[in-house]
Amino acid sequence: MTTALDEIVANFELLDEWDDRYRYLIELGKGLEPLSEEAHNDANKVRGCASQVWLESRSEGGPGPQTRLHFLGDSDAHIVRGLVALALAIFSGRQASEIAATDAFAIYERLGLAAHLTPQRSNGVRSMIERIKSDARAAVGA
Repeated sequence: MTTALDEIVANFELLDEWDDRYRYLIELGKGLEPLSEEAHNDANKVRGCASQVWLESRSEGGPGPQTRLHFLGDSDAHIVRGLVALALAIFSGRQASEIAATDAFAIYERLGLAAHLTPQRSNGVRSMIERIKSDARAAVGA
């Protein structure tokens, strides 16, 4: 079950300590809908992440900007699974045109994550977001 973005933002604002925020991210990751073993494949693997990350997308309606994209994801690292959960809360279930227009980095910045993630993890987040936006661009152009 994916937690709504507004709820995630509200919960982050209640947590003052970064240890608590990291624990919350890990809990978000534990709540991800399971990704099938078959989906843990090379085509779904996100390049540029230090940890193993897989994103599976499916489209509904379309083709074109109104195509709605749904994502499932997984990682072999607990905190990264939480970052995947956050990305899915931002993007999954939205129209391709909305995905393309969404500034996810502003959300990560608002939550303070940009300042508290290692450069490697920040690069991984960029890779995840670019992969999702690439899927959205493909849906629009399909």
